[in-house]
Amino acid sequence: MRLLFCLFACGVTGVAEAADPVTRGTVTVNVAGDEAAKVPPEYRLPPGDFAFESRQKYDLQYSGVEVITVTFPTALPSAFAVNNTVYCEYFRPKGLAKPGPAVIVLDILDGAGVVSRGQAMWLAVHGVPALCMTMPYYGPRRPDDKTAGKQRFLSMDVPRSLEHVRQCVLDARRAVAWLAVQPDVDPAKLGLLGTSLGSFMGGIVAASEPRITSACLLLGGGGLVEAFAEHPQAAGVMAALQLVGVTRKSLQEIVARVDPITYAEQLKAKRLLLIAASRDDIVPPLAMRQLWRATGEPKIVWYDATHVGAAQFVFPMMNAVLEHLREEK
Repeated sequence: MRLLFCLFACGVTGVAEAADPVTRGTVTVNVAGDEAAKVPPEYRLPPGDFAFESRQKYDLQYSGVEVITVTFPTALPSAFAVNNTVYCEYFRPKGLAKPGPAVIVLDILDGAGVVSRGQAMWLAVHGVPALCMTMPYYGPRRPDDKTAGKQRFLSMDVPRSLEHVRQCVLDARRAVAWLAVQPDVDPAKLGLLGTSLGSFMGGIVAASEPRITSACLLLGGGGLVEAFAEHPQAAGVMAALQLVGVTRKSLQEIVARVDPITYAEQLKAKRLLLIAASRDDIVPPLAMRQLWRATGEPKIVWYDATHVGAAQFVFPMMNAVLEHLREEK
C-alpha cells in the first residue's frame, strides 16, 4: 500500500518547487447552541479565533494540483513546544468550476504520511480538495528522544495516550475550521477519510465536529476491548492487566472515551462509508461489524483481504470513497 500511495503522492507528475510568500490569517471557531451541545464535552472547542500560516509547497503541473503547507497552534498545548504546532498539507485541485466537497485525511499508525498523502493526491486529481493533518507526536511534532524521552502518540501510559487522542481530535476540529473557509470548498459538504488508526481517530472527530457531514472509515471499527480481547497479539497485554487487577469491564470504561462506538448516536447523523477486510489480522473484523450495527447499518464494503493485504484493493476503495464524497444528501 505504501508503494502505491508513493506513486500518487510523490513523484511522477511534473513537480515544480514553489517560492510563494507566506500567507497569514485567522480562522474563527464558532460552533454554538444546539450543535455545540451535541459535541462530547471533552472534545468541545471554545469559540474564538486562531492564527494560521500557509504557503505553496509544490505545483504539480501535470496533475493540476498544488500542495499548500498550513500550520496553526494546537488547541490543547502540551509540555513539548514542537508538538504544539499543527502541520497540514492541503492538496488543492486547480481550476474547479465551483466550490464542492472537501475532506480532511488522517493517517495510519505508521504516521509517515505516505498513505494519507497518496489518498489526498488521488482525491485532488479527481477534483476533491483534501487536507492531511499530522497527528500529535508524529513527524515534526515529535520531541527529540534524547532530551524528552520516548514520546509517542500511543503508549502503555494510558492517561497520557488518552490526552494525546484528545489533542488530536481538537486539532482536527481546527483543521476542519480552516478547510471550511477555503474558496474551493462548500462548507456544507465537508467529509473525513481515515485509515486504520486514522479510522479510529476519524470516528471520534466526525462525531465531535458538527460541520462534518460524511465520513469514510477504512480498516477500523469500534467496541475495541471486546473486539481485541481474544486477539492473539493482545493475549499478553490482557494477561498482564489482569495480574494488576484490571478487568475487561474496567478496561472498557477506561477506553470508552476513545472508542468510536461510544459516539455511535452522533455518527448516525453522518453519511458513513465503512470499508473493512474480512481476514483482517490487525483489527479484528468484529470491530467493524460492531461499529456498523451501532451506527444504524450504514453502507459497508468488505474485501477478502488481510489488513495490509487490503492494498491490492486500493483503487476500488478510493473510487468508493470518491463516489461517497460526491453523493448528494
